[in-house]
Amino acid sequence: MDLWSVHVKNTNLLLRNSICEKPFVSNWKVFEIRVPKRHTFYSSSGSGYHSLLVKAMGKKNSDNSNSSGKGPEEDSLKGSNPSSGNDSSKNTGAPKSHQKPLDWREFRASLYIQEQQAATAVSDTHKQEGTSFGPKALPLKWAHPISAPENGCVLVATEKLDGVRTFERTVVLLLRSGTRHPQEGPFGVVINRPLGKKIKHMKPTNLDLATTFADCSLHFGGPLEASMFLLRSGASSELPRFEEVIPGVCFGARNSLEEASALVNKGVLKPQDFRFFVGYAGWQLDQLREEIESGYWYVASCSSNLIFAGSQTSSSESLWGEILQLMGGQYSEVSRKPKQDI
Repeated sequence: MDLWSVHVKNTNLLLRNSICEKPFVSNWKVFEIRVPKRHTFYSSSGSGYHSLLVKAMGKKNSDNSNSSGKGPEEDSLKGSNPSSGNDSSKNTGAPKSHQKPLDWREFRASLYIQEQQAATAVSDTHKQEGTSFGPKALPLKWAHPISAPENGCVLVATEKLDGVRTFERTVVLLLRSGTRHPQEGPFGVVINRPLGKKIKHMKPTNLDLATTFADCSLHFGGPLEASMFLLRSGASSELPRFEEVIPGVCFGARNSLEEASALVNKGVLKPQDFRFFVGYAGWQLDQLREEIESGYWYVASCSSNLIFAGSQTSSSESLWGEILQLMGGQYSEVSRKPKQDI
């Protein structure tokens, strides 16, 4: 049976969507972080949200204006590394720092965690006198709620999906948020549903799957028909044919299997850097928005090591609970509640 021909039963909850071209993105971006009033960054604004403008290094994607119109099984795009910035220590004689700079998601997480710490430590005289909003060291694992879906965020199932077997206590990594083009719907993969089987058990007809990736584990990615994989890119400079979701995590599909196998054979990557998924989850843009507003999903940003940890765990609920606990507050309380009887 060919792994890439596996048919997964569809459900009414999700709909197939079309995938559009990848737009050009400039090298530098200005991101507006909108924080609910209960998490205000000491703003005197009377609006329901408070904004922070953060200038951060973005990804420069290839300028490709051809619309593919293909689904995720056929559509895989090229990503590249950030451009190098000026070395501030070049003319000053100061020692060069080898610390990896924060990308904008990590910068935002640093601000969020700092604000939360300040809110819970108001008795600290030093924090009362003034709070710095510069980036601080992040914990190894982190997660926090965000107001709207974005590429690379996770959708965490709420109690309302208890009893819905397909998505009960799942965590979905959103590969594309569907906001760049009106015809592009959001799609992603469930990252905490290992199937307990390896690719070789499926007797794949694809040569790369049968050899290079034979011992890789399989995971349930969603109810829609198509298979794809995640890869942990690490310090690799360029990974053609793969689209970067967040720094250090890319995804590919059937048409990029040959390139993936070549990278393993060259020693650039290892088979352990890959996670293979049978099926995927997809929505129409308005459909996902309505499900979030109806309380079926929590939307969060999290560290990349949580994404790959979720693919390895033997318990599908352990990652679900861990992310909710890291999000803190009411989310942490949800992680300790028993399943609802539906």
